[in-house]
Amino acid sequence: MAAMDEEYEEDGWINRNNQPVAAGAGVAGIVGGGGGGAEEEADGHDEPLENPQEVLGECLSKFATNDYIMEPGIFAQLKRYFQAGGTPEQVINQLSANYTAVAQMANLLAEWLILAGVRVTDVQAMVENHLKDMILKTFDPKKADKIFTEEGETPAWLTEMIEHHTWRSLIYRLAEEYPDCLMLNFTIKLISDAGFQSEITSISTAAQQIEVFSRVLKTAIAKFLNHPDDGATAIQECAKMVCHGQHTYVYSQVLIQVLSQEPKGGFIMKRLAQEITKYALKNNHNVTPITMALNSARHPQACEALTSMLTRNALNPADITVLYRNYSSPEPPPIDLIRNPQFLDLLVDSLFKVGVKINQEHKAKYIYLLAYAASVCETPGKKGQPKGHRNTNKDELKPTIQAVEKVHTICNVNRGSTELIAEISTLYNCIRFPVVGVGVIRWVENTVTEPSYFKLCTESCPLHLALLDEVACVHSSLHDQILRLLIQLFESKQDELEILVQLEMKKMLLDRMVNLLARGCVVPVVKYIRQCCTKGDTDISLIRYFVTEVLETITHPYSPEFVQLFLPMVENEEITGSMRGEGDNDPVSEFIVHCKAHYTTI
Repeated sequence: MAAMDEEYEEDGWINRNNQPVAAGAGVAGIVGGGGGGAEEEADGHDEPLENPQEVLGECLSKFATNDYIMEPGIFAQLKRYFQAGGTPEQVINQLSANYTAVAQMANLLAEWLILAGVRVTDVQAMVENHLKDMILKTFDPKKADKIFTEEGETPAWLTEMIEHHTWRSLIYRLAEEYPDCLMLNFTIKLISDAGFQSEITSISTAAQQIEVFSRVLKTAIAKFLNHPDDGATAIQECAKMVCHGQHTYVYSQVLIQVLSQEPKGGFIMKRLAQEITKYALKNNHNVTPITMALNSARHPQACEALTSMLTRNALNPADITVLYRNYSSPEPPPIDLIRNPQFLDLLVDSLFKVGVKINQEHKAKYIYLLAYAASVCETPGKKGQPKGHRNTNKDELKPTIQAVEKVHTICNVNRGSTELIAEISTLYNCIRFPVVGVGVIRWVENTVTEPSYFKLCTESCPLHLALLDEVACVHSSLHDQILRLLIQLFESKQDELEILVQLEMKKMLLDRMVNLLARGCVVPVVKYIRQCCTKGDTDISLIRYFVTEVLETITHPYSPEFVQLFLPMVENEEITGSMRGEGDNDPVSEFIVHCKAHYTTI
């Protein structure tokens, strides 16, 4: 039994006084267990003399409560009692008569459970979870604050509590329920100071204190920077946190704006700020005034025109004319002003969506502003130049304008694949401009998502989708947009088509995904097909087709992440059973043998 006691002590949930949990004695006062939870052992200073009879009555009433001998303030109360003339016999009788040994019974039951074969960790979890439930039911924030203020310093038991994950998680839950509790808010700060800020997932909890929120924001930004492969998820988490309230949004965006001015990594922070703005707009938060306030205020006309369009989420010729006049002047405003994702989206839609009509008188201004934002390069002024001066490189502006204009003319008319063949050379030449690549994706999406598109399509691979292969070839930064469109089409319901025609269409889309994979978009493509395989809602012949095409495309060496995603599909008998030969010379067997020999798989 002694060995067992040592084991419990090492786990930190039963102390040398035989109490059930390390923090149990401290929280007893918070949950309303006894009256002396606020007091600690006397520190050696004699307190002023009180009325002896009142002291005796107060002490005896406390001694009469259940298990008062287990309270942390027992020694201080005993000292007061004896100084007031109390007799040992009376206090011994009171404490022993009201000793119900709840903590000791909990320990005894725990020992019995362990002797019966239950694991120590399971017994520990039982005790901790039950105590958590009791605290959640009976927690009194007023008593907690009273204990906290009367201590005058951080209680030792509170410092010990936050070392254990179980009790930290309890604090998080209580802080959610009681956001105004002084003791809980201070404890959250203690937890953050101790380095556990990554655990604080509740933004309403973190947002109560700027120090805590700053650390949580720092952790979220670091996650975004350190996980580029999973950037979309990291951006989503960071944006959700920043958009918790107006104060968190303004504070975070100002901080990120300052970081975006750094020469190293500044553009990454600018991207993060833009993604957060997009998330806010998507969730119907009007953040345009804040966004514009963070930009240059030295060009009020341009700012006012842009603010007007962003607020209404629509372009208009009058404001476009103001912007065009400003950006075609000898001293244009900073280019960052029109490199606003919302504004650029509106421009791309107006120029590349089928059927959108632009006044011919103003069309050149729309094209100019989009090309200017996409191609002009600004650098800070050199020494000797006026402060705030920017050097502008417009070498790519004219060819970009010409490319946008040519493709706009093609996209603005509803053409079938046959009619587009005559324009294919022009399209391929213009797609090398990134902004045209974005426009082509938008145009193709707008065209192929029409309900009747595949019903009327007669080609095995429509020319619109073949254009995506070319965009993927020359612009790796647009791979995510192309994959999203292919997934949308792959999962779309084409009930008007025959089953075999649907399968052929999906094989054609898988070919486009394999092309993406061959161009470097490997993990996102394989991860999506792996999800389709896991869900079981995709025809197995399509998974087999994908695996076959990939095996014919790839060769070693492979990345460990690729092997972890792709190998289970290759090893699946249902998928590749019919593809294997008698020996090990077939592609399936060769891939499996190579992976088993060179990679550690989970």
